[in-house]
Amino acid sequence: MRNIKLLDCTLRDGGYMNDWEFGHNHLCSIFQRLTDTGVDFIEIGFLDERRPFDRNRSIMPDTRSANRIYGKLDKGRAVVLGMIDYGTCSLENIQHAKETFIDGIRVIFKKHVMREAMEFCAALKEKGYIVFSQLVSITSYNEEELMRLIELVNDVKPYAVSMVDTYGLMDAGMLKNYFSLLNRYVDTSVCIGYHAHNNFQLGFSNVMSFAGYTPEDSEEKEILSRRNILADGTLFGMGKSAGNAPLELIAMYLNREHGTDYKINPMLEAIDESILSFYRKSPWGYKPCFYLSALNRCHPNYVKQFQDKEDFSVSAVNNLLGRIEPEDKKLLYDRKAGEALYKSFKEEIYNDRETFRLLGDELRDRKLLLVGPGKNIQLQNDRVQEFVKEQEPVILSINYIPGALKVDYIFITKSKRYLEMTEDLLEVKNRETRLIATSNVEAKNGDFHYIVSREPLLEQGQRIKDNSFLMLLKILKSCGVRKVWCAGFDGYSPNEDNYFKPGMEYAFVKEEAAGLNSHIKEILEDMRDELEVEFITYSHYLDEIDIHLASI
Repeated sequence: MRNIKLLDCTLRDGGYMNDWEFGHNHLCSIFQRLTDTGVDFIEIGFLDERRPFDRNRSIMPDTRSANRIYGKLDKGRAVVLGMIDYGTCSLENIQHAKETFIDGIRVIFKKHVMREAMEFCAALKEKGYIVFSQLVSITSYNEEELMRLIELVNDVKPYAVSMVDTYGLMDAGMLKNYFSLLNRYVDTSVCIGYHAHNNFQLGFSNVMSFAGYTPEDSEEKEILSRRNILADGTLFGMGKSAGNAPLELIAMYLNREHGTDYKINPMLEAIDESILSFYRKSPWGYKPCFYLSALNRCHPNYVKQFQDKEDFSVSAVNNLLGRIEPEDKKLLYDRKAGEALYKSFKEEIYNDRETFRLLGDELRDRKLLLVGPGKNIQLQNDRVQEFVKEQEPVILSINYIPGALKVDYIFITKSKRYLEMTEDLLEVKNRETRLIATSNVEAKNGDFHYIVSREPLLEQGQRIKDNSFLMLLKILKSCGVRKVWCAGFDGYSPNEDNYFKPGMEYAFVKEEAAGLNSHIKEILEDMRDELEVEFITYSHYLDEIDIHLASI
């Protein structure tokens, strides 16, 4: 029967979710529960000389710190490991293995420093440690690069060499290819390991494929029969980004299919006592952002960088990620390269200058009535209807469709509001209503007639930076419009509901009503020489500035 070993890295990989601040009681309790499970290896944290000692954290400046945190605990039969991200902990901070609680050290490294990292692994062996060489982002290696790495591994002969699927990109076929290459050429004295991430929800599935892999080639099958293999997991999948393959699932599978005898109940107790409390504070697991990074085989920081711009829909972000090149830039995050790509993509996709010219041709010399969702659009409906009858304006509504008015344009700034209008839009589109949307909203069935970049319209440093009323005024000003009339822009009340639909209310506006009103008044005052604003329904924005209720 194949010799499969199980490694838990909750206290190390899981630490990404809480800055390794588990608390000393949790660190000790989780470790004790893990020894009760019978797992073969327990990784207790990072060794990183950049971080100060903290008994409540599983990231430690040196090996002495491991003694101070865990030294009183019984290891049971487990082998205790620490991890070093190559270059973050020098040999001077590593005692001889005989002097520390730690039995082995795993070294993670990227392929461009493989030679230096393997030399470091050899030095750790000299200090008496069981050494693991961890191939960060195994999917970034081509066959030639992997063969160079294998030569180094066979020279150093660490205890194990592990495939680290850093960004969760592998499926069963890719895993088989990498495993087969390592198995055929790595010395059989070296264990082969696999560390999964769950961006594609394949972490556990891939571990099963790894553990059950049976080569078709008889020679490779014979080699594998003489080799140990090693699977990583974490309790409840706790770990960076989309999380890891869950330890309790791997143990269940190995017990059932491969004759192991890992105890599940201590895992469940550790999850219930400790892990769930961290999950509630900072959940990990499958999320759209991690799927996007895996789909485009790029570093997740690119996803965050582009989403933080708040300028693109998720579809546009996906398209943008697909343009990252060259290939080696994708997984080695480069913020400047991302910024340059973002700017060029935006200029290519959204030509605001042309949009403002075309929209200005339609609106510039027309009487415009802007309609908002404040309660006064209903309370003062007679006044609104009278204005519409007498002035025959072009009507632009914002993020909703007023049932009592035939709107000519709808300005859409939020996907949620677009969703809420789905049924009503089916009707107004038959009346040739035109849709203007900001770039963060993705059209359905080619809905939008105009798309405007969102980022330049935002209010910097404000609690509500995406005020749709101000955004539309900025657009109209850029289109050359000189005057607008407004209804249903009530401003913010500290006492009453601010929208005729309560679900549109921000939770904090009543407490901050005065400040919000004051900011918008200032903006209206600043732009009045270029764009005159008159209100035909009551608004808190009328107070203290020289803008009066329009006469009809």
